[in-house]
Amino acid sequence: MSLARVTKLLNRNEAYRLEDACLRILSLCNSQSLTEGVYVHSPVIKLGLQDNLFLNNNLLCLYAKCYGAERVRYFFDEMPYRDVVSWTGLLSAYVRSGEHDEALELFDSMIVSGQSPNEFTFLSVLSACSDLGKFDDGRRTQAYVIKFGFESSPFLCSSLIDFYAKSGCTEEACSIFKAIDNGDTISWTIMISSLTQAQKWSLALKHYIDMTNARVPPNEFTLVKLLAATCFLDLNYGKLLHAHLIMLGIRLSLVLKTALVDMYSKFQAVDDAIKVSKQTPQYDVLLWTSVISCFTHASKVKEAIAALHEMKIFGFVPNNYTYSIILKACSTALSLDLGKQIHSWIIMTGLEDDVCVGSALIDMYMKCSHLTRDALRVFRGITSPNVICWTSLITGFAEHGFEEDSFETFEHMQMAGVQPNSFTISTILRACSTVKAYNHTLKLHGYIIKSKLDCDIVVGNALVDAYAAFGMVDDAWHVIGRMSHRDTITYTSLATRINQMGHHEMALDVITHMYNDNVKMDGFSLANFLSASAALATIATGKQLHCCAVKSGLGSSISVLNSLIDLYWKCGCETDAYKAFGEISEPDIVSWNSLISGLASTGYVSSALSAFEDMRLAGSKPDSVTFLLAISACSRGGLVDLGLEYFHSMKEKYDIVPQLDHYVCLVDLLGRAGRLEDAMEVIVTLPFTPDSLIYKTLLGACKFHRNIPLGEDMARRGIELDPSDPAFYVLLAKLYDDSGRSELAMKTRRLMKERGLRTNLEQSWIELRNKVHIFIAGDRSHPQINEVHEKMESIIAEFKCRGYLYEDREDYSYHSEKLAVAFGLLKTPSGVPIRVSKNMRICRKSHDFIKLVTQLVDREIIVRDGNRIHAFKKGECSCNAGAAANFLWKETIS
Repeated sequence: MSLARVTKLLNRNEAYRLEDACLRILSLCNSQSLTEGVYVHSPVIKLGLQDNLFLNNNLLCLYAKCYGAERVRYFFDEMPYRDVVSWTGLLSAYVRSGEHDEALELFDSMIVSGQSPNEFTFLSVLSACSDLGKFDDGRRTQAYVIKFGFESSPFLCSSLIDFYAKSGCTEEACSIFKAIDNGDTISWTIMISSLTQAQKWSLALKHYIDMTNARVPPNEFTLVKLLAATCFLDLNYGKLLHAHLIMLGIRLSLVLKTALVDMYSKFQAVDDAIKVSKQTPQYDVLLWTSVISCFTHASKVKEAIAALHEMKIFGFVPNNYTYSIILKACSTALSLDLGKQIHSWIIMTGLEDDVCVGSALIDMYMKCSHLTRDALRVFRGITSPNVICWTSLITGFAEHGFEEDSFETFEHMQMAGVQPNSFTISTILRACSTVKAYNHTLKLHGYIIKSKLDCDIVVGNALVDAYAAFGMVDDAWHVIGRMSHRDTITYTSLATRINQMGHHEMALDVITHMYNDNVKMDGFSLANFLSASAALATIATGKQLHCCAVKSGLGSSISVLNSLIDLYWKCGCETDAYKAFGEISEPDIVSWNSLISGLASTGYVSSALSAFEDMRLAGSKPDSVTFLLAISACSRGGLVDLGLEYFHSMKEKYDIVPQLDHYVCLVDLLGRAGRLEDAMEVIVTLPFTPDSLIYKTLLGACKFHRNIPLGEDMARRGIELDPSDPAFYVLLAKLYDDSGRSELAMKTRRLMKERGLRTNLEQSWIELRNKVHIFIAGDRSHPQINEVHEKMESIIAEFKCRGYLYEDREDYSYHSEKLAVAFGLLKTPSGVPIRVSKNMRICRKSHDFIKLVTQLVDREIIVRDGNRIHAFKKGECSCNAGAAANFLWKETIS
């Protein structure tokens, strides 16, 4: 052998050794993601090995792990040769760095270049499609999978299942899963995981049942995913899963134990969560955080803090999520001092710049302090605040009543390049509806459409609520019509706003839309519809809703029962109202207020005040509404000294500052009792600017006691404050009439007419077979008005025949409540109570007329006017007989 050939062989062997050494180094560095491995790139070039595809692919992989997509792309473009591994490596780097659009463009270039993809290429492409939500690109990728013969790959099938599940195409995902032969634990778990990620909780549980029926054993990860699904369903499902894993003998690993604690925590089953956490000695930061979260969800702040201390004692360092949970506990307890202490710990651990902790700190300071400077200081200390930080700040401003600041912060957020999410938009829309910022709402609506956020149900619901808050019901319905799907919140928020506008019949019409949309009512929506029925005094509709509540299992909801108390009182169904109250195991302040209000409005003053005292004995602290009701009851019952005692005890005993409404009640209390000078003294010494109502209240008292000078003064002050309110002219004219000054009464009415002021139309209505019949004073448009008038004539004739004292000088057709009562006598079966509602206070003559009717016929007649409920029976009315009524509400409940 020649020397030249020996030298050549030696050089070749040396090159092989160097090449092998480079490969070994790259393999080692790839396995440990060591940046030092890229130094091999230089000797590779010096040794002339840059054409080695295998070496280059290893280098490309290392660049992807250490430096990201940009450096990988530069290296990829310099490669003289590329194969499927090269293309897939770059594509994977784009996906890992979140540059999904670039990944899809690269895949198209790969196909155009003629390079055939492998299953790993498709895995990256499907991941990009899934994250981008590009359904058409995903379907096209599936076509390529079939074209290149990978449709039976278990990895690709799993990826396709995940893609379709996240896209909301559950049927397609299930179809692919069913095509897998002999599905094992991994494939079943992937299917269940995909369904939980797609929020198909019930379907995930159904697949688990199918999995057990197919005798495929679950593993701990299967159960972890299922436990996460049960958090959105019912505690009993979670308990069944817990029992099943015990029955199967699955080891309680740290991951599974944490999932169980999380599940019990979501349902505030604190004892069960803590019991599970102590079943094995293993703990980590995630488990401790779950335990702390469990206490926080149950509003057990002391226990949460104690768990944090214990966690530190055992040597576990809290992470950013742990601190955010503890800060949430501080926000729940409104404990600023505790929040500041946690803030100092955060600073010591160096987490003050963390966006998760920062958001929680902003939220805590906004909720626990009446100042915003601390929250702003925290926000400014975050280097790169994310959308959650910005949203916390915007929400805080809105909740503090600084709506303009929230609008300005929203603009700064956009200028900073941070895109708002659905919660940001919904917060801003709520602020718009609070301050009636119509132009802001229109701009936001345009932005929502432009950003394609109109498909988000949270944003859609906020838009519906905003338009309804402006009284633009048609626009709200238009938004609902364009939403891809609606939920209970959609319709409840709309019905609530319509109710607030006083369009109660329109609010009840929302029920039909919910039914047609297959949206079930919850406790809040039912309470809202019951409130509308109560406002209309439509007992038939109310009882139907009550049946619906019982059938749906919502009959025990305290919000529903509170609404039922209100409904039955306003419809004059005393027994049903007591029964609803008696079904509440632990009445809250709303329950007691509803009961006191019902008793007082029906004239049972002593019983209302007895209920007020029983509420205090039961340990319920009265609020400002309770005192308003108690003072009002004293006013109706003529209990001046007791009413004054209640008024003064608000501040002295309960630290409740009286508001203007309480002073109006106080003026009414003194005015009715004839203490007009004391009432005037209250107005003069008011800590607020007087409104027209307080002048109107004292004017009404002046009318009753025929005090012309003070009445004229009140009328003058009231008209100066609200010149468009005709009530001042009407009350003053009646004062002159009652005092024998008819010329001044005529002059006052003429002045009112000259100023173009008219009183509201007097009307009464009665419900019959789910239809409301309206009667208007002096109007003959009702189709059966002639029959009603004939009935009225026969009633009056019967009065005369029996010798009842009844004045028949006025035109009886003028009084709408009389017409409604006559219609009720004509059209309702004998023995059934007649229920009439009127938009104004019932006049004395009509009141006397209905009392005589109940002497004539053995019927109960309930009239609800704008002021109270009148229950007429056997010639008596509850407003007169209330003080002496043989009535013990506690005995009725028991």
